[in-house]
Amino acid sequence: MPSFDVVCEANLVEVRNAIDQTNKEIGNRFDFKGSDARIEQKERELTVFADDEFKLGQVRDVLLGKFAKRGVDVRFLEYGDPQKIGGDKMKQVVTVRHGVSGDLAKKLVRLVKDSKIKVQASIQGDTVRVNGTKRDDLQSVIALLKQEIADVPLAYQNFRD
Repeated sequence: MPSFDVVCEANLVEVRNAIDQTNKEIGNRFDFKGSDARIEQKERELTVFADDEFKLGQVRDVLLGKFAKRGVDVRFLEYGDPQKIGGDKMKQVVTVRHGVSGDLAKKLVRLVKDSKIKVQASIQGDTVRVNGTKRDDLQSVIALLKQEIADVPLAYQNFRD
């Protein structure tokens, strides 16, 4: 029975490369000389440090540019609130999405069921598996999901015949 999985995963190697390139560029830029601007990574959590709100925005802009160059979708990033950490220093926590969240998974399953295509969608952990009898039905489900869900970068893996 043909099936595929709907997932939401960023390539962590490319994320790490983008962070390294961002830190390198910040170290070389004249407008960041003498500042404590940097990005630190712990698993799927990035912490952006800067001297003030403006420089925090500049570091985020450099990071987004490096993500685009490395081919990592910027929709994987979820920004927290900027926080003051003594003096004029600021930090902001940015998380990298991993897996299809519960609300999004329910929305995907509901979307597939409401489409009246002869397939079954089920939530399996942090993925959504779609089963059907025809490959054409599965391809039409992929087209439907690409059209309807634009705010989350979805990937389609394990396409089996």
